[in-house]
Amino acid sequence: MEKISILGCGTMGHSIALSAAWAGQTVKVYGVNDKDLENAAKGLRSKLKVMAENGLFNEAKAERIKEHIHFSTSLAEVVEGATLIIEVIPEVLELKKEMYKKLEGMVGEEVVIASNTSGFKPSLLAEEMDHPNRFVVTHFWNPAHLIPLVEVVKGARTDEATVERAMNVLTAMNKKPILLNKELPGFIGNRLQYALFREAQALLDSGAATKEDIDAAVTYSIGRRLPITGPLMTADMGGLDVFSAISNYLFEDLSKAERSGEVLTKLVEEQKLGDKNGEGFYKWGSDISEKINAEREQTLIYFLKNDMKLNGEDGK
Repeated sequence: MEKISILGCGTMGHSIALSAAWAGQTVKVYGVNDKDLENAAKGLRSKLKVMAENGLFNEAKAERIKEHIHFSTSLAEVVEGATLIIEVIPEVLELKKEMYKKLEGMVGEEVVIASNTSGFKPSLLAEEMDHPNRFVVTHFWNPAHLIPLVEVVKGARTDEATVERAMNVLTAMNKKPILLNKELPGFIGNRLQYALFREAQALLDSGAATKEDIDAAVTYSIGRRLPITGPLMTADMGGLDVFSAISNYLFEDLSKAERSGEVLTKLVEEQKLGDKNGEGFYKWGSDISEKINAEREQTLIYFLKNDMKLNGEDGK
């Protein structure tokens, strides 16, 4: 079993740690200062409480999970003895490169260094490393403790042993790792997500429908199918002749925009950024924010519990 260390204790960092600890692995987590660690510990307790209340595991298991996670502001202490390090620091290229340089002076060349980046290509991140063969991207999705997918992306100089170790540790964490055969901006998940978002923006900008109806068109149709069948399997089930014919006449009419749409651009210019500050496409008061976030969390837990049943896990 790999000895896992996580660099960064924010929302993603402590959620990834929770996933590892839930699978029975002991994990060390680095935070910049005591305030960061306090916030991470608070977030961890909150997530464990909700998960226990919803029957993912009992309270005794929640306590055992918490005991498997060790927080520290000492980078040296966190990486000591680690065999696989997951970097979860801010998406600033130079900041990440500086961290890798520092790490290579602290750990042996056999230690795998992974990044949770959601956009940078691994070859770019590892271009100044002494041992880029041991570097790989492991992109977890938020909330990392509830969403199974992790995108594994190898760089031009990543060796197969590194990829295999990353895939194995993610599988041991009960995640669903997928491997990209080539480096692509946005990887797979974000490319699909933003293709849908681009068309949604185009429909809104053109006045084709209200924002509510555009969202409803997804949540009450394809959104209901997607947990079971992805786009390619859905096409198989609908008939490839039908999907090919529709593609041939519809693709030329779909949005080909290369920048954010008019409505989105205007909202950002006006600093209407969504849930984070009270208004975006929708208005967000504290009550509606808590309600929607809770509903999303409950839905993700429902699917995760179903996954556990399929895998024969008892949650104790």
